[in-house]
Amino acid sequence: MITLTDKALEVVRGYMDSGDGEFTALRIGISGGTPLAPDFELTLVGPDDIRESEQEVDVGELTIVVQEESMPRLEGATVDFVQRVNESGFEVKLAEAAKPAPPTLEGSFAERVKTVLDTEINPAIASHGGTITLVGVEDTEIYLEMGGGCQGCAMSRMTLRQGVERMVRQAVPEVTVIHDVTDHASGENPFFEGPTV
Repeated sequence: MITLTDKALEVVRGYMDSGDGEFTALRIGISGGTPLAPDFELTLVGPDDIRESEQEVDVGELTIVVQEESMPRLEGATVDFVQRVNESGFEVKLAEAAKPAPPTLEGSFAERVKTVLDTEINPAIASHGGTITLVGVEDTEIYLEMGGGCQGCAMSRMTLRQGVERMVRQAVPEVTVIHDVTDHASGENPFFEGPTV
């Protein structure tokens, strides 16, 4: 079962009503990302656009179509429409049971990455109340989670790509891909506030 919040249902209905009847269902698909943090794609479709490989799910007065292979991942998911300072859009939250366990953290490769995080990166971002933790390693790909002041910070993507990624790759050149698996929308204090004057 997939759930839509009242706000998400209102926005979808608004788009459907403005389409003069050409849209009859909402397609939800997984369009990439990582197993721990997939990217979702939501599209309005008409009856002729629904594929044989898709399952139809009735959510109250709305029909959702999902690729059969994506259905187990989306079971129990919640679709919301969120509005933040610089963005708005649909957000899909998977049920905890549908989230795969993170890869292992064993071996010298993982230890070397953890050492870089603990000795070089975390001390540098501690002044902002932030931390970065290695949560998984899969071959030469690493999975990082940002916490504290970094979780939800507008600069977190730049911090990861221009600072953290560069430092990790210099110290551990075997790293091929760095995945950010942080849930930037949640947390006790997801947005960093600077000191008041």
